[in-house]
Amino acid sequence: MQTYICLLRGINLSGKNLIKMDALKQLFLNLGYQNVSTYIQSGNVIFKSKSTDVLKLQSEIHEKINEDFDLNIPILIISKQELESALANNIFVSNRSEDALKLHVTFLSQQPLAVDIAQIMQGSHGDDEFIIVGKCIYLFCPHGYGNTKLTNTFFEKKLKVSCTIRNWKTVNELNRLSFI
Repeated sequence: MQTYICLLRGINLSGKNLIKMDALKQLFLNLGYQNVSTYIQSGNVIFKSKSTDVLKLQSEIHEKINEDFDLNIPILIISKQELESALANNIFVSNRSEDALKLHVTFLSQQPLAVDIAQIMQGSHGDDEFIIVGKCIYLFCPHGYGNTKLTNTFFEKKLKVSCTIRNWKTVNELNRLSFI
C-alpha cells in the first residue's frame, strides 16, 4: 500500500466551497482507501491505496467530490516520498534558517518547462523570494503570504501548471501524520 497526501485547493475559504472534514474522510473511505485522516479544514487528506496511478486517483477523487458535493475542486495528490523530498529540499530552512511562519511550499502538478522558469525568475517580486525545485516552489514571504503577489494564480499563469500552496507548518504536520 502506498501512502498519499491529497491537497484540495480553495475549500472552506470565506464561506465558499464548504466541505466538512468528516464528510471528506467518509468520501475517501467510500472509495475504498484505507488509513484515511484529515488535517485542518483547508482540505488535506492522508490515505493509503493499492493503486500507484496518481492520475487515476486524482480523477476518481475529483469526480467523487463533484458528485457528492457538487463542487469542481482542483486537487493534487503527492506521494509520501514526494512530501519527504519537499521537506528535505527547502533551502530557506537548510541554508538560511528563515522564520518558519514566513515559509510556504507550492506543490505543482508537474515540473514546469525551463523556458517558463527562466521567464518567471527575471521578474521583480519585492522582498518575497521563491526557489523552484522539481515540482515544488519554496516561498519566503517576509511580510506574510497575505501580502504577496506570488500566489497560486500567479504561478499557474506564469508556469502553465496547476498548483496548490501549504504553509511550512502544515507540510511538516502532513509528513508527521503520514507515518501514523
